[in-house]
Amino acid sequence: MKAKPMHDLTEPRASARGRIPLPHGRGSVIFLVFLVFLFPHSLFPEIIDRIAITVANQVITESQIDEEIRVTAFLNRDQLDLTAAAKKDAASRLIEQSLVRREMDLSRYPLPELSDAGESLESLKAMYPSETAFQNALQAYGISTEELTRRLWWQLTLLRFIDYRFRPGIQIPPADVQAYYRQQVSEWQQKATKPIPTLEESRDQIEEILTQKRIDQALDQWISDTRKQVTITYLDPGLR
Repeated sequence: MKAKPMHDLTEPRASARGRIPLPHGRGSVIFLVFLVFLFPHSLFPEIIDRIAITVANQVITESQIDEEIRVTAFLNRDQLDLTAAAKKDAASRLIEQSLVRREMDLSRYPLPELSDAGESLESLKAMYPSETAFQNALQAYGISTEELTRRLWWQLTLLRFIDYRFRPGIQIPPADVQAYYRQQVSEWQQKATKPIPTLEESRDQIEEILTQKRIDQALDQWISDTRKQVTITYLDPGLR
């Protein structure tokens, strides 16, 4: 899934004896380069975001994995789980999303505007009694409105691309529609559902249900095949 922007370059943190003095005049650049190599973490403590996995020429960072866990838990209204197992699951999802993003790039798929996620965001907000309650929920999961909006945009983009990529190759035989309808009739009868829709009344809905199932199967197979073709490197072995 999305490369998190790097933070703005900040001044070095002040130590107990004050800020690190910057030299002037000739040799300043050499001195600064020396400091960067000698104290890289001290000079730039806020811009370090370790790369956890590489997928071909894409990277997945530790912060992306953390964000994936938090936003997913928020959307599912699950308890926040930051265990090693949860991080491994989140990393696997991000690898799959990276493979899809790579396919988007190769096919030059036109991405939607970020504003297209506005409707999804408003629908999500409507589930809370007030804006304050919504913001409090975001804070409880450690995410921002901007991060949530990007996630909703990415979900929308994924769904559209998957439909664009796999739906044209899906055909539902009439026999499959009839078999699914008979199964539904049996369930309706057990539940005493009345009146039971006819096959013709149910055909469009059944065809769409079966099409979505075929799309999911095609996507799973494509991801499995693509994983074998793309080099995936785990810089954090615990995520393998």
